[in-house]
Amino acid sequence: MPALTAQGWEVFKLTREKPRTSRQIQWDPMQPVDLESVSGFGAVVHLAGENIFGPWTKAKKRRIFESRAIGTRHLAEALAQTSIPPRVFVSASATGYYGNRGDEILRESTSAGSGFLSEVCQAWEQAAEPAANAGIRVVHPRVGLVLSASGGALQRMLLPFRLGLGGRLGDGRQWWSWIDLQDLLGGLLHILNQDSLHGAVNLVAPSPVTNAEFTQTLAVALSRPAILSVPEFVIRTLLGQMGEELLLSSQRVEPEKLVASGYHFQSPDLRAAFARILQ
Repeated sequence: MPALTAQGWEVFKLTREKPRTSRQIQWDPMQPVDLESVSGFGAVVHLAGENIFGPWTKAKKRRIFESRAIGTRHLAEALAQTSIPPRVFVSASATGYYGNRGDEILRESTSAGSGFLSEVCQAWEQAAEPAANAGIRVVHPRVGLVLSASGGALQRMLLPFRLGLGGRLGDGRQWWSWIDLQDLLGGLLHILNQDSLHGAVNLVAPSPVTNAEFTQTLAVALSRPAILSVPEFVIRTLLGQMGEELLLSSQRVEPEKLVASGYHFQSPDLRAAFARILQ
């Protein structure tokens, strides 16, 4: 939010809880949205969804899917019908859209892959169609692995790596497409302000790395060894489908549209990104 207000945006938040200020709007993603509650805004940014970490039980997978597809559909339908629609609707997606693609270079024009996360992302993006059909500029940032020391996958990795227990996952040849949290925010601001961007936009750094390179670079940044590894069968046994799709899948994604539209990355290089994050 500070990044938005610094650029002059007046920010209102959708919340599942009872609003405590005039800048909060109550919203249940599973229910239709009151039209006037979302009328008159210049932009709407929708990033909400069930956390994908945790055992992928049938109930968990249903929450992951429905929190994105149904919640987005309700919001898109309301924006399409409201008396004063927004100029732009930024509705998140993820690089999981591409599925497990080995060494293939993945750009926004690349077809969808297979697997649960790909199905989720496809439904997630399709759910925003009512807004696009109403003439609203709709953008789907396909977000990669977000690097932050205060949350997400990197935070979970820091303790074992600091203890010298880190290392590659499987054979380490799977590509990980990442983005620094500052560039995630910078990219979203760029999308809001760049009218030429619409549809899918890969929100990743321009230098994807293999898992082996990622883990080695992190170990060096922490001045620790990274000689251990976790075999694929252990990941599949302990984490099941979640481990398969989140840790072992390979997605070599390039931010073609973001770069072409003039965005300049603050952390295009993984080593520099870790140096800034871990300082």
